Amino acid sequence: MPTPHPFRLAAEAKDLELLTEALREDVVLHSPILFRGFEGREMVAGVLTHVVATLEEFEYTDELATDRTVVLRFKAKVGDRELEGIDFLELDEEGRVAELTVFMRPMSALTAFNEQMAARLGVEVGSSTSR
Repeated sequence: MPTPHPFRLAAEAKDLELLTEALREDVVLHSPILFRGFEGREMVAGVLTHVVATLEEFEYTDELATDRTVVLRFKAKVGDRELEGIDFLELDEEGRVAELTVFMRPMSALTAFNEQMAARLGVEVGSSTSR
């Protein structure tokens, strides 16, 4: 089995410094929270800090990779809700994450996640800023 991507290793270790190093300076995070993306390493690292604090029992269960993409399947809990999802990483020429798109299911767990994240980030889910 190939070596896991540094983003995965950092996320599994909950090492936010290593996670930040795996991101390109102008990285964009497309999250289930807002329609618009979060842009820039510092902003994305800040959001990921809240994600780490919100998701319980987080673990990656699979990794698929090509030269420029990595797909990480995960499972976690949000309160009493079980959640599963995919982190879709688009890599730059140096292997750092240029774009990160997060997909989650089921809707009940996604709703619980969005509510907790919106409260942490100070945004309203469903408002005009979230479209």
